[in-house]
Amino acid sequence: MSTAFENRQVVVGDVRSPVLVGGPRDASPTEAVVFVHGNPGGGADWLSLMAPVSEFARVIAPDMPGFARAEKRADQDYTVAGYAHHLNGVITAFGLERVHLVAHDFGGPWALTWAADHPEQVASITLVNTGVLLDYRWHRLARVWRLPLVGELFQRGAAPGMVRSLLQHDNPGLDRRWVAKLAAHLRPWGTKRAVLRLYRSTSVSSMPPLAAALRRHDFPCLVVWGTADVYLPTEQADRQREPFPSAQIHKIPGAGHWVWLEEPDRVAHHVLPHLRSQVGATRLHSPEPCKESQ
Repeated sequence: MSTAFENRQVVVGDVRSPVLVGGPRDASPTEAVVFVHGNPGGGADWLSLMAPVSEFARVIAPDMPGFARAEKRADQDYTVAGYAHHLNGVITAFGLERVHLVAHDFGGPWALTWAADHPEQVASITLVNTGVLLDYRWHRLARVWRLPLVGELFQRGAAPGMVRSLLQHDNPGLDRRWVAKLAAHLRPWGTKRAVLRLYRSTSVSSMPPLAAALRRHDFPCLVVWGTADVYLPTEQADRQREPFPSAQIHKIPGAGHWVWLEEPDRVAHHVLPHLRSQVGATRLHSPEPCKESQ
């Protein structure tokens, strides 16, 4: 049986990061499924998926710097490399030697940058509407955030009601309670500042080298993608075969960017068997050839 979830505090450098932790009492202390949220988000957003995974594996979900309950100071590093460094600090703090990454949105680049630098610790990868974004064109909100002054004006004028309306418009399948929660994630000025710095410091030109670095290892990889995502087009799901040649790809028709919140059972149907097959397993050979299903 799994233990109840608990909140712990991890400090990486001098940045405090709350971490949600759960799993069976007899789980290996050196192996865990690590859930990495994106923008906007927080570790607790994964709870509906973490709960069933916690029945057979240790689970860890940090609030990443600038988001949710993590510190949001102006002097923090909000680059992809900075987030990968912070993730490494969390993984090190828990003494993990085998890591199963589950990532969404910008959590994908953060987690995959860490994976490329620490391949010996990577046991498996699950990508939920994220990945190595090849030949990607920024979505309309990202283009605004990347503009100096314009981005600041937009963030300062982004009243809660306007943010909720934007999220609901872009994600009509999301329950209104989740729309409100995601909008609340974006309310603090520290988070708005982190978003501006993250998007401005990230270049799509960094993606091909990342894909090449990951491809050498062909990690066991599952891709789950909601096809109605207005931020990351579905073609990016198929592009994940480039960094992960043996990837299994499952598309959820009509679901949006936060697919596991819209379709929890359908996402769990793919994710749980994948993780069950990988947790505790010894990787002796490459996974089976890539598959695709809907």
